[in-house]
Amino acid sequence: MNKSTPGMKAFSIFNYLFLSALAVTCLLPMVNQLAISFSSSGAVGMGLVQLWPVNPTLEAYRYMAEKPQFFASVGVSLQRILLAVPLSMLLTVLAAYPLSRHNHEWKARKYYIWLFVIPMLFSGGLIPTYMVVRDTKLINTILALVFPSAVNMFNTILMMNFYRGIPKEMEEAALIDGAGHVRVLTSIILPVSAPVLATVTLFFIVNHWNAWFDGLIYMNSPTKYPLQTYMRTQVFANDLMSMEAMRDVRETTNVSDRTGKAAQIFLAVLPILCVYPFLQKYFTTGIVMGSVKG
Repeated sequence: MNKSTPGMKAFSIFNYLFLSALAVTCLLPMVNQLAISFSSSGAVGMGLVQLWPVNPTLEAYRYMAEKPQFFASVGVSLQRILLAVPLSMLLTVLAAYPLSRHNHEWKARKYYIWLFVIPMLFSGGLIPTYMVVRDTKLINTILALVFPSAVNMFNTILMMNFYRGIPKEMEEAALIDGAGHVRVLTSIILPVSAPVLATVTLFFIVNHWNAWFDGLIYMNSPTKYPLQTYMRTQVFANDLMSMEAMRDVRETTNVSDRTGKAAQIFLAVLPILCVYPFLQKYFTTGIVMGSVKG
């Protein structure tokens, strides 16, 4: 049995301290924004809010509840995820399985690998992509937010490498029993692929939830903006708001620009914070096992 040396123990302690400090550094800004969202505009304006609300109030959230466009954009983002994530997962699984075959099993594999990798390194660009979306009549529809990003090559490679790490004996036994590739995929591969499936699902959810640029490009109507696009337009609108208008908002709602933004930020990240704990236990396993083979 190997015993840890003093050097290894010191290294482990340093790692724990460093990662703990890094985690706290990442967490503090979110805690600060949460405290600002629950604080009065006066306390925020005087810089009194740090990690705990000062003069706690729900005015910022009441103000947000009175903005139907915010909840409409949340609905667009949820609809986008419900459509895009299952489609992306289906296409990723169907692409990763044949690409995970060895060259002697599928001689054309290497050509298809390059067919996937080259567009990942050198994309077609914004204008050709926009022209394709426009010519397929998808502008100003929810499908414009779903189809262009339906296949992500990084996630496909991650899943492909995970499949290549599954013992071949499992597949060979199924093939000897007369199973085809569809049966092998659904009955052998997918049941043991929970870590990578959860990891890729989390990646797709986060990517679609945080995406804002495609909504700005493909949606002509602000009522169809996803949440992050709406929030970006609100941030710029607040930055361009006149001092008189900002003063009117404070007087009528007791909500300042900072408290309103903080409430929007917290509400925007809340769904991801709710989903992540359920998928986190698979996250590390999926990343590690999906990156060790080529």
